[in-house]
Amino acid sequence: MSTGTRLTPISIDGPAGPLEALLQEHAGVRCDVTALICHPHPLYGGTLHNKVVHRAASALHAVGAAVLRFNFRGVGESAGRFDQGEGELEDARAAMAFLAARHPRARRWIAGFSFGSWIAANLAASDAGIEQLILIAPPVRSGGFDAMRTASVPKLVVQGTADETCPIEFLDQQFPGWAGPKTLIRIEGAGHFFDRQLGALAEAITRELAGAAQRSAR
Repeated sequence: MSTGTRLTPISIDGPAGPLEALLQEHAGVRCDVTALICHPHPLYGGTLHNKVVHRAASALHAVGAAVLRFNFRGVGESAGRFDQGEGELEDARAAMAFLAARHPRARRWIAGFSFGSWIAANLAASDAGIEQLILIAPPVRSGGFDAMRTASVPKLVVQGTADETCPIEFLDQQFPGWAGPKTLIRIEGAGHFFDRQLGALAEAITRELAGAAQRSAR
């Protein structure tokens, strides 16, 4: 059986119209895990091609997941316009439904960077079928993460210690009150966009989640 990586541009039916997306799959291998990744704020240049999103996608693909990144409404070729997070949450829900339909027997994971982590957190809190949440530089200072206090989904949080946009001290205040299971990985010296620290980000993701992906394949 041949194996390899297949990267496919696709269009997803979203609530405001088509959503531009890229699907990265392992050709010739049964899919046991899918991972959806949400990009940073659409009004500040966030797209599915963001370097942090791209590196996270590569790391999740490396542990065995079929990975979907997509553009929120109004970004790139995606239809619609920015909707203050409410519409973007529904975009993510539509993208997750696409993955679930394509790989119905696979476990479902979701990740997000910055604004995208807020969307990912709220979708995971409202969808019991999501089995792993990955939050990269979550903007907890601006609020919207109260659901993490009661959501039982396993949480992996990766945060740079020199993040100027989402300072780690705000996360340190809130993280102890979040429901478990949970893991916080600090990347020493990393800023918000993990400049020169993308390798450390990817290593943290693969180290923490490789075991979970292997368990799902048994």
